Amino acid sequence: MKSKNKLKKSKKRKFKISRLLIKLICIAFILVITLEIYEKINSSDITTEKTNYVKIENVLKEENEKSKPIPKDSHLKVNVIGDIMCHNTQYMDAYDNTTKTYDFSYVFEEVQEATSEADIFMGNLETTFAGAEKGYSNYPHFNTPEQLAIGLKEMGIDILTTANNHCMDTGYDGLESTLNYLDEAEIEHTGTNRSVEEQNKVLIKEVNGIKIAFLSFTYGTNGIAIPSDKSYAVNLIDEEFVLSQIELAQKENPDLIFASVHWGIEYQNTQNENQEKWADFLIKNGVSIVLGSHPHVLQPMEYREVQLENGETRKGFVIYSLGNFMSGQTQKNTRTSIILNLDITKKGDTSAIFIDDISYIPIYTYKGSGNKKYKIVNIDTAIKNYENESDRSIGQSNYILFKEEVARLRKLLEI
Repeated sequence: MKSKNKLKKSKKRKFKISRLLIKLICIAFILVITLEIYEKINSSDITTEKTNYVKIENVLKEENEKSKPIPKDSHLKVNVIGDIMCHNTQYMDAYDNTTKTYDFSYVFEEVQEATSEADIFMGNLETTFAGAEKGYSNYPHFNTPEQLAIGLKEMGIDILTTANNHCMDTGYDGLESTLNYLDEAEIEHTGTNRSVEEQNKVLIKEVNGIKIAFLSFTYGTNGIAIPSDKSYAVNLIDEEFVLSQIELAQKENPDLIFASVHWGIEYQNTQNENQEKWADFLIKNGVSIVLGSHPHVLQPMEYREVQLENGETRKGFVIYSLGNFMSGQTQKNTRTSIILNLDITKKGDTSAIFIDDISYIPIYTYKGSGNKKYKIVNIDTAIKNYENESDRSIGQSNYILFKEEVARLRKLLEI
């Protein structure tokens, strides 16, 4: 009987232990499940917080972008004139017997107002300033009184290109002296050089947020030899050299590259195939504005489009010859020219560059009588003044000539 009771007690104890184990296992399972749920909830909260933070950040960024003002467009006005020459009749006319020096300021009085609004005013200097000790001289070897540089600066000139067929007229010393006088007059220059370093330093002007590189080249120097140890002195038209200059300019990341080129045939009113070939070469390789000189008369202007190797096209503006700005020449059409105006815009939102407008002012190198007889006149103003009788000093014959010249220019320069 006792043994049966012991067996029953043993079975009850085992059952209690089994039930306790089951309870412990259940509690453990519940704890594990609870911990997993807790972790998921916390993890979800963190993710939600991060997501909300990113959303808030994006909204703030979008609001900031919306609140930022759109950058304004930048505008630039560039005036360009042709060959600046000075024959003996001109510098003798500019001589002041009282001061025993030269004053050219009166020559530019009637066009100064027309150029006063330019942000950049440039032209081609086709003479040298070798100094009085060399003796001032006329064609074929020009040496002009250096006071002309002062007169040009007072007129408003900022940049002169100096690579042309007369830049070596007074030798390398004269070329160097010319640049020194331009420096004294605070006129920037490109095309001739006093060192390799100067040749490889591209002239850059940044005005109103628009950055322009200026290059200058010439077909030759009238047979006057450039010293073999100073080959850097003149920027000659040579495919490899021109490309290297364009590449130097492009390293400066300009918005535009201007190239002034002394080319063509004198006194021809239209460009030739060689000019067109070089214009295409320049535009194809990154030049946007091509300014021609040398023929001494005006030649047409146009937008020119060239095709690249990849099938794309590039467009540039070319004026094949700007004629003479200042000259004592008497050949047909050599006294009539223009002040070219290029209105350039850089878009504030895209930085894209546009030539908004191309216009010009017809001018004429007028030769009156008496002292100070050479002056450059605004043809439109002279015609207007003659017709309203406020100033008839040009006379009837010049009035008729000016009317004819304006009609000729309009047709020649139609774009």
